[in-house]
Amino acid sequence: MDFEKKLHEIIRVDHAGEFGAKVIYNGQIVALKLKKDEETLKLVEHMKKQEDVHFDYFNEEIKKHKIRPTVLHPVWKLGGFALGFLTAIIDKKAAMVCTTAVEETIDKHYQEQIEFLEKSEQNQVNQINLENLKNKIQKFRDEELEHRDIAYENKAAEFSAYTPLSALIKSTVKVAITLSKKI
Repeated sequence: MDFEKKLHEIIRVDHAGEFGAKVIYNGQIVALKLKKDEETLKLVEHMKKQEDVHFDYFNEEIKKHKIRPTVLHPVWKLGGFALGFLTAIIDKKAAMVCTTAVEETIDKHYQEQIEFLEKSEQNQVNQINLENLKNKIQKFRDEELEHRDIAYENKAAEFSAYTPLSALIKSTVKVAITLSKKI
């Protein structure tokens, strides 16, 4: 794969991923409001605000560099919302499992991108500022890890079906990443 194509893939998949994170949290917010769980709602709204910033950055990059977004946005919108809503409606701990699973998968994904960009910083393609892109991904990765930590602090690991739910969500996120890179 040529370098420019790889950069477009990075921006496309991160745009899709941050979109997915937003809609997962949107689903959780709706469920938490229905349940009147104000404490958890505040946590989720904090994380969603950060995801909004992440998405806005990649949305601007998509536009600025005329990168085709994934055609799977409608699927991620419906699936992400459903995942967020269902986990939050089941139990606060299930919602937190969703967060840990997503953020642990994204942590690895972002770390791979950071390593690629560090090796490639001497290349400048299509006016994409690699240092800025790398710094943004690093900042967003740090915030994703903060979300993971918040979820563990709020007893994600104590959910009775933690292991199978986490495995299912991680597998789903990995498939979404793979598909969003190409489609």
